[in-house]
Amino acid sequence: MAYTYDRILMGTDIDDADMRLRDALAEAGFGVLTEIDVQATMKQKIDADMPPYRILGACNPSMAHKAIEIEPRVGAVLPCNVILREVDGGTEISAIDPVELIKAIDSQQLHDVADEVRDMLRKAVDAA
Repeated sequence: MAYTYDRILMGTDIDDADMRLRDALAEAGFGVLTEIDVQATMKQKIDADMPPYRILGACNPSMAHKAIEIEPRVGAVLPCNVILREVDGGTEISAIDPVELIKAIDSQQLHDVADEVRDMLRKAVDAA
């Protein structure tokens, strides 16, 4: 089962894809709370070379608040991570599927929130 929703932006470098993704996330009501430059971190920590790779921690405050009210420990899987990575001919965007992420939690209310967040993330990825 797929745990991410993916899209490749052909002919787009990671910096342009990053700007487009941030704009699309903002339009869908998400803010970027965290950013990890994995390429730079791997180089600094273990002197490993790798193609450009970034992780953005995206959060929609209203949806996060709903989820935490339903299940306070759900914060362990927040925010929703979205990655950008260089691939042949462009940049791939992959957003976590929150429905897959919370399957182990027995709460239909939380699953309903995850369904809504999944739709919002997909819309943002498609718009980037």
